[in-house]
Amino acid sequence: MVIHTLPLPSLLPPFNPRRRLEAKASATVGDPGSGRNKANLSARRQERVFIPNYCDGNGRAFPISDFFRHPTGMEALLNTRALQRFELLDANTFRCTLYKIQFLKFEVSPVIDLQVTPTDKDCTVEMLSCRFEGSNAIEKQNQLFSAFMRNHITWEADNSEPCLVVDVNLRIALDVRKTIHSNV
Repeated sequence: MVIHTLPLPSLLPPFNPRRRLEAKASATVGDPGSGRNKANLSARRQERVFIPNYCDGNGRAFPISDFFRHPTGMEALLNTRALQRFELLDANTFRCTLYKIQFLKFEVSPVIDLQVTPTDKDCTVEMLSCRFEGSNAIEKQNQLFSAFMRNHITWEADNSEPCLVVDVNLRIALDVRKTIHSNV
């Protein structure tokens, strides 16, 4: 992988209030015919984020694809400032530990491994794994939990206001016949 040494903006621009939002969410309980109860949660959000044109020191337009290939761009995509810990596993794979969440008597830290795949035309952020760290009762829930997340980002630079088109897809399945209460 070639990393460009052009001056890069340190973060993605702030969200623009003129962006277009579309969000859909759904939830179901049960797995008909299997004798197992599963909670299936899914959410999808599509968004257009307008971005400014960035130029290098010579006035040439700086392609957004170069930004997403650079470590700074990958960190901006992952919003590493909002994470408790951030670890580079290989050139495009990251381990992200979110801040602890406290609920009733339980404390949990989600740990997510993400792969960032930039190309000239798009960038994909895909969850490779997700697990919970905390007490034994919390960590046992990892056996009952599965998740899928994929963010697909494309860009439109042909019009006068360039923008990112972000498509986020999240699905979570949780076995609900065993709850945290039964494992305490």
